[in-house]
Amino acid sequence: MAVTEAVDAARRHADEYRGDAERPLGGYLTVMAVYGLLVATAAISVTLSGRSLPERWTVQDLATVAIGGHKLARLLSKDAVTSPLRAPVARFEEPGAPAEVNESPRKSSGVRHSLGELITCPFCLDMWVVTGFVIGLVCAPSVTRLVAGTFTALGCADFLQFAYARAQQCIQ
Repeated sequence: MAVTEAVDAARRHADEYRGDAERPLGGYLTVMAVYGLLVATAAISVTLSGRSLPERWTVQDLATVAIGGHKLARLLSKDAVTSPLRAPVARFEEPGAPAEVNESPRKSSGVRHSLGELITCPFCLDMWVVTGFVIGLVCAPSVTRLVAGTFTALGCADFLQFAYARAQQCIQ
């Protein structure tokens, strides 16, 4: 009986929270549970393997993870070439910034909608990408630095492309 009452209370709170808006709270819970499970699995694996955690961030690792994470999340969530990865949970809306597209999540189910929001939002995807890089720095630092460094260099190259285009506009 207590479980039924708790479920009913959760549904009431969810309905009150949503109002007239379409908010897939169950889908969000599923996505959060998967994230938590992945992080917990990584933490248990690291503990059981006897690996030690770094005492602190190096400035180089922090910058590489931040810039590389930004670029990889942006590439996965907005790049036109990666749109086939998002197609099952997103719908094309319009072209976006250079080489990017704007998409919206499909709303056929709560989980699909939540995944669509996650994978079309570079800010949302940053959490997953950066977490992956952090786990990688503990478990396979050399490979992770290579991969994150590649995306850091790509992000910097993109910035230079925009700066070059802007400089050309100023000269003309």
